[in-house]
Amino acid sequence: MSTNGTPLLAAHGVRKRFGALVVLHDVDFALGAGEAVGIVGPNGAGKTTLLNVLSGALQATAGTVRFRDADVTPTGPDGRCRLGIARAHQVPKPFGGMTVFENVFVAATAGGGHKRKDAYRRSIEALETCRMLDGANRRAETLGLLDRKRLELARSLATDPVVLLLDEIGGGLTDAEADVLVETIRELKERGIAIVWIEHIVHVLVQVVTRLVCMDAGRVIADGDPDTVMADAAVIDAYLGSAA
Repeated sequence: MSTNGTPLLAAHGVRKRFGALVVLHDVDFALGAGEAVGIVGPNGAGKTTLLNVLSGALQATAGTVRFRDADVTPTGPDGRCRLGIARAHQVPKPFGGMTVFENVFVAATAGGGHKRKDAYRRSIEALETCRMLDGANRRAETLGLLDRKRLELARSLATDPVVLLLDEIGGGLTDAEADVLVETIRELKERGIAIVWIEHIVHVLVQVVTRLVCMDAGRVIADGDPDTVMADAAVIDAYLGSAA
């Protein structure tokens, strides 16, 4: 866990248990303002569970989550979204029967709590950022995978996030399609939005993040600059597979 000064978003001693199964074992995690952190690890490592705890979609069994140095542990995902923590899911699920613009507008109003005029402006800006304004009037259910993922990202942006949590947003895309998203996410980082990004496609991830966290079996096993983490023996064994 490495940030300068007070973290923008932090988990302290977070444990998550489902019945007898402990998925997170006293995890510590910190994100600095404007920082982009990637989370890697094998399937079942606890990555998405940690993101769910940070977003408020899951309540930790033990430990605390702090945002801007305030305890938000009991705050649900809607409350955290209005504070500035937005989440883009691995599998986009746009509202069917609605246009692209309407999907984003709902996120700005219901998710971000913005009034109509402000929500309209934020929706347009989010669609422009995600290169989707030309398709604003398309029905969301007609979109291909790349555009569904761009819509998912636009919905998150319309809430006006300070922190953006991304769960395998590059999953299922070709390299060329992933490059489209990387360009947008890099732009968001340059705007000062702090990012936590889970991704299995490491070469995509390291185009944006400046720090990697590797998890295995519900624990953080490495945390540092990407080259150092990916060269760590424990990471190679757990994430890439032992060469033996």
